[in-house]
Amino acid sequence: MPVSRRGSGSITLPTGQTLAIHTRTQDEEILPHATKRTMADHLRRLESIFTLTPQRMRMIVEAFKESLELGLEKPEQIVPMIPTWVFGWPSGKEKGDFLAVDLGGTNLRVCLVNVQGEGKFEITQSKYRLSEEQKHDEGQNLFDFCAQCLKTFIDTNFADDHALKPGEILPLGFTFSYPCTQDKIDHGVLIRWTKGFGAPNTEGNDVAEMFRTSLKAHDVPVELTALINDTTGTLIASHYVNPRTKIAVIFGTGCNAAYMEKVKDIPKLKHIGIGEEAEMAINCEWGAFDSFEHENLPRTKYDTIVDQSSNKPGEQAFEKLISGRYLGEILRLVICELIDEGVLFLGQNTYKLEVPYSFDTAFLSLMESDPTDELLMIIGIFTHFFAVETTLAERQFFRALAKLIGKRAARLSACGVAAIVSKMGYLDQGCAVGADGSLYNKYPGFADRVHEGLVDVFGERGRNIITHHAEDGSGVGSAIIAAMTKMRKSAGLYVDV
Repeated sequence: MPVSRRGSGSITLPTGQTLAIHTRTQDEEILPHATKRTMADHLRRLESIFTLTPQRMRMIVEAFKESLELGLEKPEQIVPMIPTWVFGWPSGKEKGDFLAVDLGGTNLRVCLVNVQGEGKFEITQSKYRLSEEQKHDEGQNLFDFCAQCLKTFIDTNFADDHALKPGEILPLGFTFSYPCTQDKIDHGVLIRWTKGFGAPNTEGNDVAEMFRTSLKAHDVPVELTALINDTTGTLIASHYVNPRTKIAVIFGTGCNAAYMEKVKDIPKLKHIGIGEEAEMAINCEWGAFDSFEHENLPRTKYDTIVDQSSNKPGEQAFEKLISGRYLGEILRLVICELIDEGVLFLGQNTYKLEVPYSFDTAFLSLMESDPTDELLMIIGIFTHFFAVETTLAERQFFRALAKLIGKRAARLSACGVAAIVSKMGYLDQGCAVGADGSLYNKYPGFADRVHEGLVDVFGERGRNIITHHAEDGSGVGSAIIAAMTKMRKSAGLYVDV
C-alpha cells in the first residue's frame, strides 16, 4: 500500500481569496505500478481523442468554407452569415460626438465616443447593473430602463459648458448582441433571447422601434442610427485603429466572427442592386458550424454529453467545443468518469464535483499557469471548491488534461479563422485579426496556440495572419458605425431592402 503524508498551508488565488490547503502526497517509489500505469494509460487515451492533427484541421477548414459559402448563398442556413448593412470600412475621416448603448448580459453600458479621425478617439462611459427581474420584465419596460439610463448619462456629461444646443440631436449606435433579422441598419427583429434574458413581448418585434418608443417617451435627444452586433462593432473599431484588420473574432463565453464581403459575392442579396465593388460586413454567427449533422468536428463522448444535456441539443456545435462556457464542463466530465472507474480521489466524497458546470473554465486557466513545483494553485482549487485532497500525480494529470482541452479549443478556433482567410484570399498578402473575449484575453497561451494552428493549416505562410487584442466593439465600434451611417445618409447612400 502507498504511504500517505499530509501537509498544510495556504495559497492566494488571483481573485484575492486566501485558501487553506491540505495536501495528500504519496511516496512515488511505493505507489502501486497499476495506479501509475492506469493514470498514464488514460492520459494517452485522452491525448489521442483531444489532439488535432494538421491534416484533420485542413479538412475542417474546407468544410467550414463550404458552410460559409452556403450561408451567403441562401437564407436560414446552419451558419447564417447575417448581412449587417454596414457598408465598407471607416474612412478615417469620421469625426464628432457619438453615443453608444450596449445591452449586455449583465450590465447596460452607455458610452460617449469623441471620434477624432485617423484612428483616434476618446471614450467616456458608465455602467448600469441589470437585475434578474429587469431581464424578465415586460419588454417595453426594459427599453424604458435603457432610455432612462441614457438620459441620465447625457444630463451628466452634457452639462454647463458642454450643454447641448436647443434642438441638437446626437447620433446613437445601439449594440444589441442577440440574434436579429435585419433588412436595414437601423432596424432589427429579435429572433430569440439568449444570455438569460426572457423579457416577454419582445421576440418577433423590431427592438429598434421599441427602443425609439422609449426614447421618445423619456424625451431623450438622440437619433438611433445603427443597430449592430458586438462582433461587427469589433471588426469596424479594430480596422479604424489598425487598417490591416480584415477579420474580427470573439472567443469568450460564446464565439463568433465578422468580416467584410463584396456584395456581389452574397447571392442571397443579389436583389438589392448596388455597385459591383460595394462591401458589407457579415456577422457569421459561426458558433453553429456543424450543428445537427455533426459531420466535421471531432466530437468526443464528453462533447456529446455536453450537447445532449444543454438547453438546445444539436445546436451551436462549434461553440460547444471551444467557448469558455463549456471547457470546464468537458474537463469535469472526464474527471467524473475516472472517479467512477476508481482512478481518482480514492476513498473521498466527491459529490461537489458531480454538479454540472461546477468546474469553471477559469480553473483550467489557473491550472495551466500554476508556476509551483507542487502545483499549489491546483491544490487550492480542489480543496476550496470541491473539498477533496489531491496527490501530486493527480495534479499533474489535471494540468495535462486542461492543456489538452485548452489547446484543442485554440486549434479549432484557428480553423474558423483559416476558413475566412482562405475564402477571401488573404493568405499571401497577410492580414490582422482583431480578437476579443475572455479566452483570448485571459487563457494562458491561447493566442499563441491559435497562431501555431494557422501555421499547421497553411505552413509558413500562416505567419502572415496575426491576431491582436481588438478595440472595444460594443462601444467604440458602435459609435464609429453610427458615424459612418450618418455620413452615408448625408450622401444619399442609405440602403435597405
